[in-house]
Amino acid sequence: MTVNVPRILVAGAQSGSGKTSLTLALVAALARRGLKVQTFKVGPDFLDPTYLAIASGRSCYNLDGWMCDRAYVEALFARAGTDADIAVIEGVMGLFDGSSPDGPDGSTAQIARWLRAPVLLAVNVHGMARSAAALVAGFAGFEPGVTIGGVIANFCGSDNHAAIIREALAAAHQPPLLGAMPRDGLPVMDHRHLGLVSADPQHNCTPQMREAFANAAEAHLDLATIQTLAAATPPLESVAIAPPRSPEPARACLAVARDAAFHFYYPDLFDALTARGCAVAFFSPLQDREVPQQADALYLGGGYPELFAQRLAANTDLLESIRAFAQSGRPVYAECGGLIYLSRCLETLDGRRHSLLGILPADTRMRRRKRRLGYVTATLRRDTLWGRTGETLRGHAFHYSELLADPAEQPGWTHAYQLTSRSNGAGWAEGYQKENVLASYVHLHLGGRARAVETLINRLKF
Repeated sequence: MTVNVPRILVAGAQSGSGKTSLTLALVAALARRGLKVQTFKVGPDFLDPTYLAIASGRSCYNLDGWMCDRAYVEALFARAGTDADIAVIEGVMGLFDGSSPDGPDGSTAQIARWLRAPVLLAVNVHGMARSAAALVAGFAGFEPGVTIGGVIANFCGSDNHAAIIREALAAAHQPPLLGAMPRDGLPVMDHRHLGLVSADPQHNCTPQMREAFANAAEAHLDLATIQTLAAATPPLESVAIAPPRSPEPARACLAVARDAAFHFYYPDLFDALTARGCAVAFFSPLQDREVPQQADALYLGGGYPELFAQRLAANTDLLESIRAFAQSGRPVYAECGGLIYLSRCLETLDGRRHSLLGILPADTRMRRRKRRLGYVTATLRRDTLWGRTGETLRGHAFHYSELLADPAEQPGWTHAYQLTSRSNGAGWAEGYQKENVLASYVHLHLGGRARAVETLINRLKF
C-alpha cells in the first residue's frame, strides 16, 4: 500500500530544547487554520500525548521503534493519519537518543527515517551565536536517511539574536531557520514527578491557553514554509497495512479505569480490541460506584493514584465491586498505578496510609526518587492473559513507588515475568499472578503484538 500523508517531525537537540511546547504551538496553529492534524509521539510517553490530543481533537498515538517493529509503526501511522491534512510527530529526548548509545533503536531519528519525515530541529540557542550552526551541522550529517528540513531557534534573546542564527546557518550551508521563539514566548506548562501534569481542557490546556500557543506559532514560526516542507514528503511505499477492517459486533467487554487517577494507556490497543469484537467500557474509580456490569475483564492502567489516594480509599462501594469482580474469576490486569490500587495500602509522601483494594498481598510506598526507568523485555514464565510460557513482550517501566514485600512469597502467587533491562541487561523476576489476576510495574505495549491481543480475546467469554 502507498501512503501519502504530509508530515513533519519536531525533534530536540536534547531534552529541554522545548520541543513539546513548540509542537503544541504548531499543532494548535494548524488546527486553528482549519486543518485536520493527526499527532504522534515518539517513545513510551503518556503525558505529552494528552496535550496533543486536545489541541488536535484526535487521539495521539505513540510510535516506538524499540517496543514495536517497523511494519507496525508504518501501519499505525498510515491507519491514524490517512484522513488527515497533515501529521505532526513530536520526538523524544534528543534526536538521536534511544534505547542504547550505539544504535538508533527507540530514537526519534529511527522514526524519522522509517517514515521519511523531515525534521524540524529545536535548538536551545540561549548563549549561542555561530556555534548554533556548528551544532546543526553535526546533527544534519550524523546519520544517513535523517533529513533536517529546518531549524527552530528556541529561547532567543532578541530579533537581532535570531538574525545572527539565521545568517550563521546560511553561511554554513545548513538547513534554514524556520522559527525563532523568544524566551517566555510560550505559555508555561506545569510539571510534576513523572513529567508534565496531564492535560485537562478545563484547567491547564484550556481554549485560552491553546489560543496563546497558536498565537505564538503564528508570530514566531514560518508556518507556510513548514506546511510546504510537510507536503513535499515522498509517499511511503509498500506499507504492510491490512485492508480496512470494520469493527466486529461486540462479543466481549473490557472495562478500563480511566480518569484523573488512571489514564496511562496506548490507544492503539483499544483500536485493536474493538476491531476484533471486544468492546471497551471506560469507568472512573474516583466517581463510579461499580464496575461496568457488562465487563468480562478489567484493566487498571497507570496514572497518579498517589495524588488521589484519599478519594480512591473513600470510594468503598467501588472497592467492593472490584473485589467481587476479581473473586468471580474474570481476568483482572493491573500495571504500575493499577498495581498500587490493587495493593493493600499506599503510604504517600506525607506518611499517611490509605487502604486500597487488598487483592495484591503487599503494601506500596511512594518515594521521592524514582525506583526504575527504562525499557524492559518481559519473558513469560507461565501462561498469562497476554501470552504463553516462553513468549516475550516489550514495555517500559517508570515509577516512584515500591512494593514493601514480594507478593510471590504469599500462597498461590507466582512471578509471571522474567524481566530484562534494555539498558544494562540486568534481569529480575516480576509480574505477580494468582489465577485470574496479573499485576506488574511494566507498561507493556500490546497493540503491536497481535498474538497478545488474540490471547486475551480468546480468554474472554464470547
